Amino acid sequence: MVFAKKGVGKKPMSITLEQTRTETTMSFSVNTNGGALIALQYLSATQAQLQQVQAQVNSGLKVASARDDGSTFAIAQNQRGAVAGYASVVDSLSRGSSAIDVALSAGQSVSDLLIQLKTKALSASDSSLDTASRQALNQDFTALRDQITTIVKNAVFNGTNLVDGSTTQITALASTDGTRRITTSAQKLALSGAIVTLTSTATISTQAKASTLVATIQASLVGVNSALAKLSSGAKKFSIQATFSQKLADTLTIGIGHLVDADLAKTSALLQSLQVKQQLGVQALAIANQAPQTILSLFR
Repeated sequence: MVFAKKGVGKKPMSITLEQTRTETTMSFSVNTNGGALIALQYLSATQAQLQQVQAQVNSGLKVASARDDGSTFAIAQNQRGAVAGYASVVDSLSRGSSAIDVALSAGQSVSDLLIQLKTKALSASDSSLDTASRQALNQDFTALRDQITTIVKNAVFNGTNLVDGSTTQITALASTDGTRRITTSAQKLALSGAIVTLTSTATISTQAKASTLVATIQASLVGVNSALAKLSSGAKKFSIQATFSQKLADTLTIGIGHLVDADLAKTSALLQSLQVKQQLGVQALAIANQAPQTILSLFR
């Protein structure tokens, strides 16, 4: 009995395994330390960012100069110029308003004096009044009359008098380019004028004179009160324009802040991050500088 062996007549199987071996070549040099150079580059970049952030913390500005952001700085500078212009406009309007306020105060005083003068004239027009009483009234009348002249002459602010006839109007700036202006007409409240027709020599020494002056004083009183209304309207114009100009300046200032102001909350967080990054960079550079020392072990 013949047994056949398994595998007889067949070639034996051979399995070939190919192994890939990666060889890494490392060079050691004491002249060139690539790791230290790279670590120094990153550390220098961190230092530059840290200086920039510290400048933002110190100044409160993310764009403090043209070096930081030229285009943004140029826009901000133009807007700062406009804000400075509006400051001049507001100052001009404030001076004009003050001059008008002085004129209004003088006009109110003149109006009050005219009321007193009318009362004196009306009292002196009484035919039953004795001579002594009329003379006393006339003395009061002339004192009040002369007081009008004193008030009108002293109603001066910054060299401008709007009630003595020395000027016809007051003008103030209304735009930053100086092309638009706002004006208010002056009102002459001096005696013997178109508004106050009462003369500087008027008296109530007689009943006839007193009777005549009652109507004259009443007409002057109406004219002064009308002049006060005109001055008041001018004062409102100046005040409205000043308020508007100040709001524009404030709006521009806020806009400048949006352009150049630093967000100190974000800046603070970034500063801490860069400080940590700086410390890590210093450590990385120190480690890289120690690498060439391993060469010494090769010569032991």
